[in-house]
Amino acid sequence: MNERFRSAIVVISVFAVGLTVGCSVPEPEEMMSEALPESETASPTPTTAIPPAEEAALAALNSSPRHGEWVDIELPGGETPIETWVVYPERSDDAPVVLVIHEIFGLTDWVRGVADQFAADGFIAVAPDLLSGQGPGGGGTAAFGSRDDAVAAIRELNPDTRTASLDAVRTYALSIPAANGSLGVVGFCWGGSSSFAYAVSQPGLDAAVVYYGTSPAEPTDFERINAPVLGLYGGDDQRVNATVPPAEEAMSQTGGSYTPLFYDGAGHGFLRAQNDREGANKRATEQAWPRTVAFFREHLEF
Repeated sequence: MNERFRSAIVVISVFAVGLTVGCSVPEPEEMMSEALPESETASPTPTTAIPPAEEAALAALNSSPRHGEWVDIELPGGETPIETWVVYPERSDDAPVVLVIHEIFGLTDWVRGVADQFAADGFIAVAPDLLSGQGPGGGGTAAFGSRDDAVAAIRELNPDTRTASLDAVRTYALSIPAANGSLGVVGFCWGGSSSFAYAVSQPGLDAAVVYYGTSPAEPTDFERINAPVLGLYGGDDQRVNATVPPAEEAMSQTGGSYTPLFYDGAGHGFLRAQNDREGANKRATEQAWPRTVAFFREHLEF
C-alpha cells in the first residue's frame, strides 16, 4: 500500500476515534437547561434577521428595501384620523396582515422597525399611532416634547377609544388589495396588554401575540377570546408574569388556546432593549421572534 495513503488512513481513523470518544453529540435532553418546563431554553431555527434594537431602528428603516408608507385611517365619528405606518412584503401573492400595537411610548422608530421586520418575514405590517389626536396641536406621538409626556397621554387613553381605533385600523387593513383576508395582532408592553384585550373585544381575530403585557383582569373576559394567544415574557418581569397563571387557568376552563413562554434572565421590554442584561435580552429576542413568526404563519393564511 502506498505509504502516504496508509498515513492518511491512520490520521482519519484517529480523528474519527477522537470524535467518538471526546466530542460525542449530546442527546437533546442533555442540551436542555434545568429551567422550569414553561421556560423556553431551546429556540427554533432563527429567521435570517430579528427586529433591530432601539438604537439601531432608524438606520434599519433607512436601509430597508421594502415599501413603507404613512396612511391616515378615518374614524367613524369624524375624530382625528389615525396616522398609521404600513409596510409591504416583497412577494408575488397576497399576504396576511399583522396589526402592530406600540409600547407605552407611542409609535416610535423602533416600532416601525419591528413592522418592517414583519414585512421582511412575509406579512403586511400595519402599525397605528394610537396617540393620534392626543398630542399638542392635535398631533400624535411625534408631537410630544418628551417620552414621559407620551407615557402620560397613553395612561389617559380610554380603553373603548383604543378598541374603536383598532377596529378602524383592522377594517382598513383587511381592505388592502394585497391582503389575503387573515389578520393577527401583536403588541409590546402596554401594547402587549392591548393585544390581549383586543383578543377579548374582537372575535374576528385569527391570532394574537402578547409581548410582556399584563393579562385581562376579569375571568369572564377569557370566555370571549376566539383567537389562539401566544405570550412571550421576560423571566425577570414578575410584575407582568404574576398575571399569567390566572390567565392560564381561565383559558383552560374555556378551552381556549394560550401558550405562555418565559425567557430566563430577560427583563421587561427585551425585544427593544436587546443589549441590556448581559446578553439575556438578546437571547430572548433570538428565541421569541422565530416563535412569533412561526405562530403567525401557522394561524394566518400564509
